Order: sequence, then C-alpha cells, then structure tokens
Amino acid sequence: MAKICQLFSGSSGNSTYIGSGDGGILVDIGVSAKRMTEALQSIGVDPASLQGIFITHEHHDHVAGLRVFAGKYHIPVFGPEGSMMALDAEGQLTDGFDAYVLDLPQIAVGDFGVSSFTTSHDTKASCGYRVALPDGRAVAVCTDLGFVSEAVRQGLDGCTAVVLESNHDIDMLKTGPYPYHLKERILSRRGHLSNEACAAELVRLVQGGTTRVVLSHLSKENNMPALAKRTALAALKAGGMAENKDFTLSVAPPQGGDPILL
Repeated sequence: MAKICQLFSGSSGNSTYIGSGDGGILVDIGVSAKRMTEALQSIGVDPASLQGIFITHEHHDHVAGLRVFAGKYHIPVFGPEGSMMALDAEGQLTDGFDAYVLDLPQIAVGDFGVSSFTTSHDTKASCGYRVALPDGRAVAVCTDLGFVSEAVRQGLDGCTAVVLESNHDIDMLKTGPYPYHLKERILSRRGHLSNEACAAELVRLVQGGTTRVVLSHLSKENNMPALAKRTALAALKAGGMAENKDFTLSVAPPQGGDPILL
C-alpha cells in the first residue's frame, strides 16, 4: 500500500511525502530539517528511509531545509537544471549528498518511477512531478504555476491522486492588500493558479479517472479553505460528479495534512 501526504503547504513552506512499505520520497522541503524530521515521524516515517528529494523550483518556501536535511540523512536530491544551478550558486548543494539534474523522461527511485513536467513560474526553472507506483497507478504534485499548459495536462492525466494548486480567489486578490505589482505577478502566466482555474482542471481530471484530490498552496491573504473547496465542488457538481462517490477532495492545511492511502 502506498500513501501520499502533504506535510506542509503555503507560503510558509511546502513538502509532500509519497511512500510505500519500502521507503519513499519528498517533493520539496520548504521548512527546517528539524520540522521536517518531526513531521515525517508524526506519520510513522523514518527520515533515513527516504530515497530521494525532488525539488520543483528554487524558491525558499520549497527548499528552506534542503541543505541540512539532505546532508544529515545523505539523501540524493533531484531537480530541473535551472533550479539546481541556482541552488548550487547559493551554496545549497554540498558534498553531504548527491545532486542530480533531471534530464531523463523517467528515473527509478526505489519502487517508484518519477518523471517531471514543466510548469510556468517566475523562477530559473519550475516543474511538477508524476510518480508511478509499483501497482501501475500514478500520483502527481503540481503547484506554483501560472496556468495549466499541455505539458501539465499530460503530467496529470490518468493519475489516481493529484495535489494541485488552488492559490487564490481572483476577487479577493484584486481587492486585497497586496501592492499592484504583486497582484499582477500572481495573476500572470508565471504566477499562481486561482481557485477557478484549479476547479476547471479538476473537472477534466476527475472525468478522466482521478479519484483523490488535494487542494494545495492556498494563500493566507487571498483565499480561504472553505472558499477553495466550495469553488472546486461547484465545478465538479456542474460536471456531473459527486463527492465521496466519484472523488474525495481535501484542502491541505499549512502543516499536518492527513495521509491518503492508495
């Protein structure tokens, strides 16, 4: 049996665990090594059992604990070329662990086959991850993207479980306290995915067989968990699908999300 758990979500830090009985991986590590260790132990995972850390991009809320945690447990780190170059320039990559640029369609890590797909974000590079499980199913993690491209759709299609960004409500963002330039950045094609855009994509995914959805990376200032969930459920209902019959849907809290068993 495999499980996926968003351990941290939002601007204060992001990390998702995907594992099975023989170990697991992290997608991002945006909190301190101490907090990450405690979070893994809280769901019954020994940090030393991790077989890889996969970085989506180089922003601090996705890599804050990388150097110390990977060095302590000697866990290999993988990521897109631009992000890995940026992390190396910042001194985040050290001799304490191996670091690899993802340049193959898929790599084998333990029992998993991991592939990346490009996302659009204001970084040197940015990607989401699709993880093939030993039983043939797949899960995906996709946050920090300004829009859903064809590459993103190909990465998400057919996944049993998807962690997908539902960052902001457009009206809340436009009328909220952020300065104009930051609003424009978030709304741009290199920004973040809105509740509305996320909901539209979920309709397509659930119609295609996705049964477990986690709404991720919610803004504290420009969103509310109930609003994000309501927007997604309304779109899915309009598409003819029913919660707990065709799919389950949850909203990732800033810390301590519940594991989803697969």
